[in-house]
Amino acid sequence: MARTVADLDEKLQVLLNEMQNEVPLVERPYQALGEKAGLTEGEVLEAICDLKECQILRQISTIFDTRTLGYQSSLVAAKAPEGRMNEVAEALNHHPGISHNYARKHAFNLWFTIAVPGDSSLEEHVEILRKKSGAESIRLLPTLHLFKIGMKLDTTFGKQSGGAGPMYSEEQRRREKPPVTDRDKDFVRALQLDMEVRADPYAPVIKQLGVSHDGLFSWCKAWQKQGRMRRVAGILNHRKAGFAANGMGVWIVPEPRVSEVGALFAGETAVTHCYLRPTYSDWPYNIFTMVHSAKVKHCDDVLAEMSARSGVKEYVTLYSHQEFKKIRLEYFTGEIAGWEKENGLKPGSD
Repeated sequence: MARTVADLDEKLQVLLNEMQNEVPLVERPYQALGEKAGLTEGEVLEAICDLKECQILRQISTIFDTRTLGYQSSLVAAKAPEGRMNEVAEALNHHPGISHNYARKHAFNLWFTIAVPGDSSLEEHVEILRKKSGAESIRLLPTLHLFKIGMKLDTTFGKQSGGAGPMYSEEQRRREKPPVTDRDKDFVRALQLDMEVRADPYAPVIKQLGVSHDGLFSWCKAWQKQGRMRRVAGILNHRKAGFAANGMGVWIVPEPRVSEVGALFAGETAVTHCYLRPTYSDWPYNIFTMVHSAKVKHCDDVLAEMSARSGVKEYVTLYSHQEFKKIRLEYFTGEIAGWEKENGLKPGSD
């Protein structure tokens, strides 16, 4: 029988909470995490191997902000013709810039995220994908304003205090930054991969880059201050971990109330993501909120309470029922430029 987070002992639940918050920038991060969870370093390493084996823990890696690295990104809603969802999803998934692709219960039944280099045309990429996949229609829904992004699932089910972990704000994203150098790209390429399970997991990165621990950690802290790097963290496989209800609440919020309601929704502990996005004649919803839970009812209750508190009555909840793709996007690899060349586009600076 497959295990979920609920089946783990309390120390492992605390460990997963702490890993989602942050894997520390120190030489022996698992020793530091173990001290918080009441585990030895060896027990932490053994637990990580086990959690990966049962697919509760997807990977441990550095989380970067796509846009501040010079990429364009967007959520995209697509309509797959009846009976052809798998075929359309498979065609979309070949694009190396698509990191998430879910089936959701709505007329727009496929939802994916895509990123391309800043000097590429996102619209051209999506139009090629529409034609190649056979999707009936596609709507670009880029972030107009980021109210909240702070993905963390409470793996202790309320037993451990400590909030929702580090949050990332629009202010951090908009902060003026120096140009991304070729050397910066070397750091990103080395840090974005799943870290080795070993007592000194930063050691292979240090060797690859030819720097000291202090040199690596100084670069990371500078990029965190710039708002380009969020943190190093453990990434859970939501469904395998037991958080199968993935509810995307979409709201029709009058323009004069967007800032007020967005801030209110972002303050909800259960909300992991909150964005303002564009509307279309066939898509009137402008504020998007994400809630993850073990049960649909809990998501429904959270969103109903948000509706009552805000006074916003026009909303729907789109639940994902199939995951076609979920990966960490890898930057500066040249794969997107290769896709552009194959599809007759001028390659961007990937």
